[in-house]
Amino acid sequence: MQTARDVLTPDALSMLVTIHAQGSFAAAARSLGMVPSALTYRVRNIEDALDVLLFDRSSRQAKLTVAGAELLREGQRLLEDIDAVANRVKRVATGWEPQLTMAVDSVISRSTIMELCEAFFALNPPTRLKIREEVLYGTLDALVTGQADVAIGVAMEDITNSNIVGDRLGDMHFIFAVAPHHPLASQPEPLADSLIQQYRAVAVADSTQRGNALTFGLLGGQDVLTVPSMRAKLEAQLRGLGCGFLPEGLARPYLETGRLVGRAVERPSRVIHLNYAWRAEASGTHGRALQWWLQQLKSPATRAALLERQQSN
Repeated sequence: MQTARDVLTPDALSMLVTIHAQGSFAAAARSLGMVPSALTYRVRNIEDALDVLLFDRSSRQAKLTVAGAELLREGQRLLEDIDAVANRVKRVATGWEPQLTMAVDSVISRSTIMELCEAFFALNPPTRLKIREEVLYGTLDALVTGQADVAIGVAMEDITNSNIVGDRLGDMHFIFAVAPHHPLASQPEPLADSLIQQYRAVAVADSTQRGNALTFGLLGGQDVLTVPSMRAKLEAQLRGLGCGFLPEGLARPYLETGRLVGRAVERPSRVIHLNYAWRAEASGTHGRALQWWLQQLKSPATRAALLERQQSN
């Protein structure tokens, strides 16, 4: 006996769609260039395999049963998926990657990344994009371990892995900021480390999974609230849960509205040199999606926008 997989072929599903559209077996047979008996036989094979009736045969019209209507609905979706897969495969054959994964550090402007995604999808590429939010060494780690194809916002001075190619994204300036009701908001400037150490810091956890995590701006013996992203760090500092350095572009809207207060500190101003990186290919050529993104990242305007975090809510 035939199984459901034997009879539910794309051709069979198209046949059912035609029967429903034509309204009768006779009309559908004419449309398909078949004799009515052959069409009826094929429908019965499907019904036998599924052990359901697809059409109500009490009338002269090809009226779907509830089960038939469900099969038709799902069948039409499957046929659309088959067409989409066929088109995607054809386009992938032209040099587009099936998927491109980007590891993006949490300090990078999400609005700029989304604008770049809009421009990319406007090309109607077959490539699916996957964006991973990473922190500190985890951004490069995702690339090194093969979990990402490109890393944006790598906070490393030198990329020593010979299989990784990198370029400078730019410098990100940080400002020490606290909520206006935080005790450090009213202390005389510049704030000494010995004073800052008495208050809880808010730190973003490095997302690396390999044990070589990085930290910035913490003082020995200081109480720490660790959060998973730069957005969470901002929220914590807005609530006065701690103090710490924030990217200047991210903090600026809140400094201007008084929700944060910038404070001068005795230690040198904090600047992080950020890069973007990708894996070297033995062939020397990359897929068209990666080529597109690397081309965008060469633009000075794009690099500057990626480092300029603005208020998102």
